[in-house]
Amino acid sequence: MSAMHSPESPSPAPAVAPWFPPPTYPPPQPQHARHGDRPATWSVVAGILGIVLGFATGVGGLILGPIAYFMGKASVGRIDEAKGALAGRGTAVTGWVLGVIATIIGAAVTLFWIVVLLEASSTAS
Repeated sequence: MSAMHSPESPSPAPAVAPWFPPPTYPPPQPQHARHGDRPATWSVVAGILGIVLGFATGVGGLILGPIAYFMGKASVGRIDEAKGALAGRGTAVTGWVLGVIATIIGAAVTLFWIVVLLEASSTAS
């Protein structure tokens, strides 16, 4: 026989490996937050100072309490919108709550001092 195949003989199978689907890769890992939101930290600082100054004078709580509240509330929204890129949601909520507490303490102490001053001025005359 000759080196060529006759038309009657079956042709050899191609030398290609069978097809396999691509390997499944593990799902992407969530990215960890690299840094916290700085206004969240400042809202905690303002809330603590508002409580301390609120007990002392009352006016400090009335000034710093709402600042801490709004900074904490804004930080919570910003952290939620970042979808994991920012950390510090717990810190922001803490500043938000401390701002409410500082405002309440500041209002109560301010009211107390107003009553004391009015009472003192009415008995002095």
